[in-house]
Amino acid sequence: MFSEKSELSFNDVPKAVAHLINKVDKIETLLNAERQAQPETDQWLNLNDLCKYHPDHPAKPTVYAWIGQRSIPYHKKGKKLMFLKSEIDSWLKEGRRKTAAEIQAEAEQYVNNQGRTKR
Repeated sequence: MFSEKSELSFNDVPKAVAHLINKVDKIETLLNAERQAQPETDQWLNLNDLCKYHPDHPAKPTVYAWIGQRSIPYHKKGKKLMFLKSEIDSWLKEGRRKTAAEIQAEAEQYVNNQGRTKR
């Protein structure tokens, strides 16, 4: 519509501004779409952040015990301990205990399958 070489008259200014607003809107739409398409980057937590993030808000000695037992995922660079939020989330989800009904169903399924394999 408007080229770099064309000179704008005073009468063309409203059209030029409308054209620029339209272009900016398109750029914003593209940027928002790209932001939504990109996965969230993983977040690094230090020891203090982990203690605040963990649902139980454990004390530092408790976290050091977990590290010593190698029960919590962690990264160590020199003396610095770091934790990836996604790994902590997965670790927390692993701790889910089965309900009595789930255990009962698994036991019944196991017993039923044992009877079939012996025949």
